[in-house]
Amino acid sequence: MKKLLPFFLTYLLAFNVFAENDPEVQARIDSVEATFKYQHGKITLRNGLATITVPPGFKYLDAKQSEYVLTDLWGNPKGPDMSLGMLLPENQGVLGDNSWVFNIQYDEIGYVKDDDADDINYDDLLKDLQEETETGNKERTVAGYELISLVGWAAKPYYDADRKILHWAKEIKFGTVEDNTLNYNIRILGRKGVMVLNAIGTMNQLPEINKNIASVLNVVEFEQGSKYADFNPDIDEVASWTIGSLVAGKVLAKVGFFALLLKFWKFIALAVVGAFGFLRRFFGGKKEENNLVPAEELSQEEPAETATAEFMSLDTPVESETLVEETEKVN
Repeated sequence: MKKLLPFFLTYLLAFNVFAENDPEVQARIDSVEATFKYQHGKITLRNGLATITVPPGFKYLDAKQSEYVLTDLWGNPKGPDMSLGMLLPENQGVLGDNSWVFNIQYDEIGYVKDDDADDINYDDLLKDLQEETETGNKERTVAGYELISLVGWAAKPYYDADRKILHWAKEIKFGTVEDNTLNYNIRILGRKGVMVLNAIGTMNQLPEINKNIASVLNVVEFEQGSKYADFNPDIDEVASWTIGSLVAGKVLAKVGFFALLLKFWKFIALAVVGAFGFLRRFFGGKKEENNLVPAEELSQEEPAETATAEFMSLDTPVESETLVEETEKVN
């Protein structure tokens, strides 16, 4: 079970090939996709905190449906504030082959000062992160887990000081998996926190994401009173984060690289494991049943708890809440 990730990634790649050539399987996927209600145009987020303007060629899935995707379909454990919605290409679905989405969240960490932005050497930061990766790999090898490699920047960090938008992407290799993982990050700074847009994909999807990234950067805008410029030093809390620590992942030297990716990696890893459980339940079992299974019925089925629990052991020794608490102390 300690080598689940490479196994499941290989399995899912093989399954996608199978699904493409099996009309019945594809029909069932389509039946689930058809239950989702997407939106376009201008949408208010979190009771007026911000708005999202869906760009041409994209569609928006609201928070409730997005949490359903994250938990019931992708197998993530349920938790508070998992999503304010998902943004994905118009011609893709959440279960499609080669699909990618930006999951939207809000992290109320306080006002992030950006006065360090011009002083950051991102080449040096990358080297530090890679060294942290190697240090963590020694412990992972002893524990019998696959190695993690930070290959490099898939998109070098860039901070737009005028628009208060930070974005970057990492290329990550997990074990012996042939396709490297793309982790694309966007942070929009506001008065009391940051809007977070995270995307998962493979490196071969980078050209498509890069082609659309300019549109995605314009998607979210804080409303008046919540903008970065509305900060009031007399009453507003200043975050312990800086621009550099947002890219590094809060704590650089105190925890291993895997812990730095902890919260977001659960989104990746459990999506893979959960997808396996979903596919096994959805397409396996009672072959004599020909009726398509709607998404509402899938949400009532039990997740693959054993596989998920075992795979979550990769997150140890640092839990997400512990990481946050330690970060606050360090910073």
